[in-house]
Order: sequence, then C-alpha cells, then structure tokens
Amino acid sequence: MNNGLLELPISWQKASELSDYNYFIMSSQWDYFLNNIGTWQGSFTHLDAKGIELKDTPTIVTFEATHNNQTVHQIVNYLPQDQPASKVEVDYAPTSLSRDLIFFPNGSFCRGNTQWNGYSNFVSEFGLIAGDRRLRTVNIYNNSINLNRIVLIREKLPDSNTPERPQLTVEDLLGEWQGEAMTIFPDSSEPKISKTHLKIKQKDQNHIEQQLSFGNRKITSTAKLLGSRLLFENSNLSVQILLLPDGCSCNCPLEIKSGHGFVLELGWLLQPNKRQRIMRNFDQHGTWINSTFVTEMKI
Repeated sequence: MNNGLLELPISWQKASELSDYNYFIMSSQWDYFLNNIGTWQGSFTHLDAKGIELKDTPTIVTFEATHNNQTVHQIVNYLPQDQPASKVEVDYAPTSLSRDLIFFPNGSFCRGNTQWNGYSNFVSEFGLIAGDRRLRTVNIYNNSINLNRIVLIREKLPDSNTPERPQLTVEDLLGEWQGEAMTIFPDSSEPKISKTHLKIKQKDQNHIEQQLSFGNRKITSTAKLLGSRLLFENSNLSVQILLLPDGCSCNCPLEIKSGHGFVLELGWLLQPNKRQRIMRNFDQHGTWINSTFVTEMKI
C-alpha cells in the first residue's frame, strides 16, 4: 500500500501482483473502471473516529481515457485554502490494476490492505457512483487496531445538476429493504449473485434492531443511538455506523481484534427508497476474502 493511499487515495497501481491474473476478469475490470472517466470536482473531508470534521481540502480528480481506451491518465489536484496547491499524475493500463482493487459493473469500487496483521497501518477505500456524482470513503486504522480517522469524499461532474443529499438519519434507514448483491473474489472465480433482505426497526427510544439475510446467512443485531452514530456492542467487536452528509453511511469496527472476522462498508441513500452499499469482507485470520456490491429498494 503506497503512502499516497494512506494519506489520500490517489493511485491504484501494483502491476507486480498480476502475473496469474485471469485475462477475462482483468478485461472486464478495466471496462468497469472506465465508468470513472471524467473530471470529478469535490473535496476530501477528514473526520475523526466519531465523525467530527477535522479539515476539508477541495480537489479536482480527472480520469482521461487515451489510446482508444487502452490507457487512462489520472490527474489529482489538491487545492487547500491554507497551503499551495499540489498535483499528482498517474497512468493506468489493464495490466497495471492491483488485485486488491475490485470494480463493479457501474464503476463502483473498493480496495485496500489484503491482510490485517495487528502492527502496521490498515486502510480501505470505497467508491460508489450514481450518474454524475461519486461518493467515496477511506477508513484508516493506525497500527492496524484502532480506527483513527475517516476521509469522506463527495464529488460531481462539472455540469452536474444533482444536488448533494441531506445528512443521513436513522429515520431514513428504518423499514424493510430488499436487494441484489454481487460478490467478487480475489481468486478471479465466477462472481456470486444473491438476494438480500434487511429489516431495521426502532426497538426503543435509544436502540434500533437490524435483521439481515444474505444468501444463507441471517444476522440479528442491536445498536445504541448516539446522535449521528449507531453503536453495535452485542458482538465480538465494537462496530459503529456513522450517519454522514450526502446520504452516506460508514460501517466499520472501532477496533479490530485477532480471531474475529469483520466487515467494512460504505452505504449511500440515493433516494428515499433506493440505496447502494459496497463492502470488503475479512475472515477470522484478518484475510480479505471478497468484496460485495448491493443495490436495494425499500418495500
């Protein structure tokens, strides 16, 4: 993982890992990547582990397809108000995409460390696309254990008339959601399609209950309401969901412990009855096992 991603996500290259990468999967991943072509205007908003804003840096991220879509040139312009502007340029080709980077058909993606080890920095980046807007988050764990900060990235194309969504609320999430999930595996095996069912209800004034059915798995959990945070404490890991601006939800453990699997997730409420979610799943050994993209509707 390069230092650029640890501070601000800028590069997706790691060609040395591609020696046994299946060509068919690689080419479809490249096609999915091309859905990010354009000039994305936005900002990188740094938040602490409880969602409190620390700083905000305006940015312009440009992806330009070249050589008949066989290469892509990326320019990242950082435009801080209190420091000189800076720029980073990166070139991509189908053989230069890292295996830890997974794209989905609409261009949404996630990437990050493939192994949690308990002593080095641990980072995951997520990106969702809906028309002329993108929503991204980066979760950063210092020394691989405690959630240190989150970077919230809201972006739009120059001619976008789509307004930013309001800050997400608990009331937005209450109800019954049905959807479809696509899971992609790091070994390039066939993606798995499954149905999802999520029911969220108010248990009492200070708690909500969540029932999730995913494939053959069923999980019931309870969260405590703490303002714009939902804290799940009845599990092996203390997990929180932050309710953030632009309809964003950020789901991750506050602390990662050896011997316990975990999930990192970005959610986006696009409409009152439509939501996207993207996640990276890790087993009890801290090994990344797959990534999943979900589109769901409230019923």
